[in-house]
Amino acid sequence: MPQPPHGQSTIDFSTFVLSLASSAMMHLGQVPDPLGGPAHTNLPLARQSIDMLAMLQEKTRGNLTSDEERLLGRLLHDVRMAWIEGDRDEAS
Repeated sequence: MPQPPHGQSTIDFSTFVLSLASSAMMHLGQVPDPLGGPAHTNLPLARQSIDMLAMLQEKTRGNLTSDEERLLGRLLHDVRMAWIEGDRDEAS
């Protein structure tokens, strides 16, 4: 694999799924805007990121290391719980 440009890290499966989970959390309003603004909620985009994580879990079943499986399972659980909490807050 070629070396990334100076100052950038390589992208591996764990980095990729962490990025998707971070995106979901940001769209659920759980993470402040990276540009310094307030947190925003965009449920359709959050749902899309959660669905992508679930699809990855399904499509990679049996092909991941045990650490990757645990990470993906934990992240998917966390974003789904944040979705439920956000949905509960919206209903209030």
